[in-house]
Amino acid sequence: MERNKMHRFFVEKHNIDREKKSVLINEGEDVKHISKVLRLDIGEKIEICDGHNKEYICEIEYMSKKDIRVSIIGEKESNREADVIIDLYQGLPKATKMDTIIQKCTELGINKIIPILTKRCVAQIKDKKSEEKKLERWEKIALSAAKQCKRGKIPTIGKLHRLNEAIDKLKEYDIAVVAYEDEETHGLKNLLRNSKYEKIAIIIGPEGGFEKEEIDIIKNNHGKSITLGPRILRTETAGFTALSIIMYEIGDLGGR
Repeated sequence: MERNKMHRFFVEKHNIDREKKSVLINEGEDVKHISKVLRLDIGEKIEICDGHNKEYICEIEYMSKKDIRVSIIGEKESNREADVIIDLYQGLPKATKMDTIIQKCTELGINKIIPILTKRCVAQIKDKKSEEKKLERWEKIALSAAKQCKRGKIPTIGKLHRLNEAIDKLKEYDIAVVAYEDEETHGLKNLLRNSKYEKIAIIIGPEGGFEKEEIDIIKNNHGKSITLGPRILRTETAGFTALSIIMYEIGDLGGR
């Protein structure tokens, strides 16, 4: 099988024995996916990634209902991650829109996605148990997307933050941009031109956008309001649109 067509699986580093050139896959869902869904067999090749930009070409040598062991026949640096760390602070959207946001931003190279509660959020998470269930679902979506697009790491899904908690973290970034429909002057392209930013935050509001008071608070705490163009984008579109522009400007999309 050609390398680009191999199925990719993420394995914890402690399950990779580089000296013995052996990898143990003991995650139940991955074991089931390899044996029951993909119907792979002994001797077939797969890709293993340690989630830290190291990837291995492996050959299946042992299979059981509980685990699979593969032998390492080649290894290399993944070299699939962007040079810039980009995190998305996403206003909590309704229904399954967050699923789309996570999937597409993972494909585009996001480092971390943090859901935030703002004044205009219609969606709510009732209690800690509901939040944990949501996070578990979102983490699975990020994992699946990372496998599909052959990322070198799995994006982190942060716990739900209130806006003031998110604002406290903005000083950790070289620049933090907030998409605002009433901003007419400052666009991402000019802001990023010839920049040397290493860590960037994108802040996106929920369906109803941000209140002006919230934008003012963000701008007074290391944030810059930006326009994403003359048309109003949906919340599930705005985040990966901003991410795409940034990735293109830093040379990560469309070739270097």
